[in-house]
Amino acid sequence: MATDNNGHLWGGETDKAIGNFPVSGEPIPVPLVRWLGRIKATAARVNADLGLLDGELAGRIAEGGDAVGRGEHDDQFPIDVFQTGSGTSSNMNANEVIANLAGEGAHPNDHVNMGQSSNDVFPSAVHLAAVDEATNDLLPALEKLEQSFAAKATEFHDIVKSGRTHLMDAVPVTLGQEFGGYAAQVRLGAKRIRLALPQVSQIPLGGTATGTGLNTHPDFASKVRERLAADTGLTISAPEDPFEAQGNRDSLVELSGALKVVAVSLTKIANDIAWMGSGPRAGLGEIFLPELQKGSSIMPGKVNPVIPEVILQIGAQVIGNDTAITIAGTQGNFELNVRIPLIARNLLESISLLAAGSRLFAEKCVDGIEANLQGCTDSAESTLAVATALNPFIGYDKAAEIVKEAAASGRTLREVALELGVDEAVFNEAINLRKIAAGNEAG
Repeated sequence: MATDNNGHLWGGETDKAIGNFPVSGEPIPVPLVRWLGRIKATAARVNADLGLLDGELAGRIAEGGDAVGRGEHDDQFPIDVFQTGSGTSSNMNANEVIANLAGEGAHPNDHVNMGQSSNDVFPSAVHLAAVDEATNDLLPALEKLEQSFAAKATEFHDIVKSGRTHLMDAVPVTLGQEFGGYAAQVRLGAKRIRLALPQVSQIPLGGTATGTGLNTHPDFASKVRERLAADTGLTISAPEDPFEAQGNRDSLVELSGALKVVAVSLTKIANDIAWMGSGPRAGLGEIFLPELQKGSSIMPGKVNPVIPEVILQIGAQVIGNDTAITIAGTQGNFELNVRIPLIARNLLESISLLAAGSRLFAEKCVDGIEANLQGCTDSAESTLAVATALNPFIGYDKAAEIVKEAAASGRTLREVALELGVDEAVFNEAINLRKIAAGNEAG
């Protein structure tokens, strides 16, 4: 292993890129670095099997790639993520680091990059990093969050409260119904992600520069895919068309769209939970959120919805990331998209943020939520919208008259309804809060 006087494993092309792109100070994402290492290691082994690369040299290259893939050299990838749009600079960075790890006789281009081009290797690494992180990090986190909401839906099954539409009182629902809806939102979001992953798993490896496969063995890409799939357990597929796979990053845009939908769902849910926990006296006060820390440096005893606020910020970032990815997906001409580093940065950040946020939401918020029974009862009994249940018995106009009078006078619906001639037995049959809420349950 050869290093320079500063302990760097990279070479001259990496130095040029460091000098050319002093933009953000942020390197390419670590999962992308590690997948470049895995691909390079597997490529060396396959090229040896195909008789194209000396076995001993291939073994040393593969060992270097494996080390990068294990994360042992993350600090050797310093090039700014805002770089040449194909990722060529970071591909050369990987070639140089692995060649130096392999030692004498290993050439970055001739050996480490054999059968490859930045134009097919770099996007392949992006795709596989996204599939890996979504499969092994994000989806389990969403499953945990769904389970947390589902558990609360069961726990709160019989707790009646006021429904709300337009932030105004509506007919009663149960707290369990609301939390069941949240569980379903998360479950459907995970389903959307799963549906996008088969397209992302189709990688352009083997297309080399323009999709034609120039300078690569016809069996190279399939053998690399087979080995990587066997090693990782991921589904890794050939593209439906090599020129489609080379020229655009549509499947990454699609996955980002699914992530955006999850962000939208979590934003809505977090807002609802913050509202339901508002108070304790001047808000809605229907649930108690876990008390994690002081809510104010000046107001004693104040507790803020800190975890929902984190989720709201994550949601905004993921939605912003998706906008940039969408624009980036439109860029490039003919045989190559040239905004791949930007797509990689934002997509992998979105996956990471949603995974961390989902775990945090489940463990530090949802699991510890308690129902405020009195607050829920008060809201259920206070809503004048329960008069809707009188419509089949006395008609909309008569029910509206009762509501208006009750709202104006501050009296209860019962008092006004009986005064206006509604039979008490009819009122009791119609205005049963638990029955009204149960009537809204699906199935």
